[in-house]
Parts: sequence; C-alpha cells; structure tokens
Amino acid sequence: MFLAGLLSGFILIGVFLIYVFPRIMFSVNESKYDFARTVEALTESTKNNEWKMPHEYDLQQIMTNNGFTVRPVKVFSVCKPDIAVRILGNDKHKVVSAMMPCRIAVYEKADGKAYISRINPVLFARLLGGKAGAIMGDAGEGSEQILKTVIKPN
Repeated sequence: MFLAGLLSGFILIGVFLIYVFPRIMFSVNESKYDFARTVEALTESTKNNEWKMPHEYDLQQIMTNNGFTVRPVKVFSVCKPDIAVRILGNDKHKVVSAMMPCRIAVYEKADGKAYISRINPVLFARLLGGKAGAIMGDAGEGSEQILKTVIKPN
C-alpha cells in the first residue's frame, strides 16, 4: 500500500512537471499589433517607463545566418538599474543574477499574429521567496507595466 502511494505520488509529480509546470512558468499574451509594431511599441514603452534595454537578440536573423528559416522572433533584455542593484549589491542574492536582466520575447506564429512571452514574474518571485523574491516581484511588476501597452486585452 505504501509503495503504491509512493509510486502514485511520483507519477503525479511527473505529470505536473511535464504538462502543468511549463504552462504556468511562462506568461504568454497576444499582442494588439503585428510583429514589427509590437517591437516598436515595446521599445517605446521600455523608455517611457524609465527602464533600459541593453540587448536585443534577433533570433530569426541568427537562424537565417545558420541556414535555417523561422518566423520572426526577437528577445529583449530589459533592466531597471535601481531594482537590479538590490540583487547585485548583495552577495546573498547574486545567485538570482542568472535570471537578469528580465527577458521578453516577441514572436510571430503561423497564424500571423504576434505574441509576447516571459517568465511568470509572480510565480518566479514566490518560488524564490524572501528578500530576493520581493525584489524580483518588483522587477516583474515593472516589466508587466511595460507590456500593458502591447498586450491585447482578454
């Protein structure tokens, strides 16, 4: 009986990790705009919210350069230095620097629509917990504010 319960528990955890966790770990929204306008609006909103965009990765171009064809995909690194220093200025919290700066992906699907994806900031902050979780929660709120201008309302 114990082994059956233990095995059932492992199976349920496996199902959760394979099917549920990826869906809740990322937030995905349709954009109000096409791909090009979404990229423009995201860039404008980042500046208007006093965040920085230190890097833009054109994954479609990278794939083209390597002989592959994919639909448009760009990943943006966005950063708010006064939030980042709260992580980077404390050795105890620097482990979180692996997730910095915040990443926002804009991509086009076969339906021709643009989508925005990012790590679920609320869930990520809860998983971290403590002071680091609170700081990452602030970063998540800020990046969600940036995205309000491009996300299509439900």
